[in-house]
Amino acid sequence: MTRSLTSKGEATRARIVAGAATEVRERGVDEVRLEDVMARTATSKSQLFHYFPGGKEELLLAVAEHEADQVLADQQPMLGDLTSWASWQAWRDRVISRYQEQGDTCPLNGLLGQTGRRAPAARAVLVGLMQRWEDAIAVGIRHMQSTGEMTAEVDAGRAAAALLAGIQGGVLLLLSTGRIDHLEAALDLAIDGLRRPRTPGDGTPPT
Repeated sequence: MTRSLTSKGEATRARIVAGAATEVRERGVDEVRLEDVMARTATSKSQLFHYFPGGKEELLLAVAEHEADQVLADQQPMLGDLTSWASWQAWRDRVISRYQEQGDTCPLNGLLGQTGRRAPAARAVLVGLMQRWEDAIAVGIRHMQSTGEMTAEVDAGRAAAALLAGIQGGVLLLLSTGRIDHLEAALDLAIDGLRRPRTPGDGTPPT
């Protein structure tokens, strides 16, 4: 939504999005009705369409953006403070805890997995989430390199991308099997790999 809102309008819009997000979590994206959202948020039809003139599709996209933001918010302050190995371990533990709590259901999977009118915008939401997540990990890697706790030979961008790919693979397997150990293994091995100094014999050019 591009038009500016008053602080009261922003609060009303945020309340509607939060209420719709709860409906999605409780009912599933296919079962959400605007009438239920209006009842939950004490919002009239005219109010809802004032903030979401595109109706349900626009509202669900706003919910997807809300859920994407929540993925990163749930990892804070750990994700924003990858400044020591203890901090990396705390972040690892928080990621595991978050996805254990979520279990084998994922609101974003339903919201972003839809086809049709929502597809291009949904892809943008997902791309934006992954880029912000990857950037945050890369910042942590570069900090560790600046303090000498991680070798400068590590390509921060590629390492962050690989770590994020491991997380996503682990989450996908969690959604498919209900098992968290794949995600644990992906994180543990990736972080352990960042801890180890590289030597000329491991494929890295000697310094």
